[in-house]
Amino acid sequence: MNNDYLLGLILERNLVTDPDVRFNQLIAALKERDFRLTPQRVELVRLIAVSDGHPSASQLYTKIKRQFPTMSHATVYKTLKLLKEMNQVLEIDLREDSHYDGNRPQPHPHLICIQCKKIIDAEVSLDQGTLRSLEQASGYTILRPQISLYGLCPDCKEES
Repeated sequence: MNNDYLLGLILERNLVTDPDVRFNQLIAALKERDFRLTPQRVELVRLIAVSDGHPSASQLYTKIKRQFPTMSHATVYKTLKLLKEMNQVLEIDLREDSHYDGNRPQPHPHLICIQCKKIIDAEVSLDQGTLRSLEQASGYTILRPQISLYGLCPDCKEES
């Protein structure tokens, strides 16, 4: 393996381990776009930075609503949409409600439990060579690879 590839894997796995660093990265990205940083939006960014899971927009809204009762759903969705467009969060597109990964915004596979809806990161990398081969064979330009694998998590499997 070449050194660039190894460095990429190391950076990918350790992209963001410190919530304070991630919070500052997200705030800086929004400031670059001259996005108005209201206290509600700052709190949303903080929740994304400290999240160790994959919260949905509804879950984030519910947490923020406690502190900011006048907060609207639109503010949450607008901020998440902008962060997604800036490649600062990864949207996991589920039918009922999208979930967001703000700590590993680069495309990576997810394992999703069909019973409890728990989402975890699959610790494998998407092979860029395979993606390029797929582009060549299909004629598509892949803009956002997303792989979601559905099954039963260990807890739900044990209950079955």
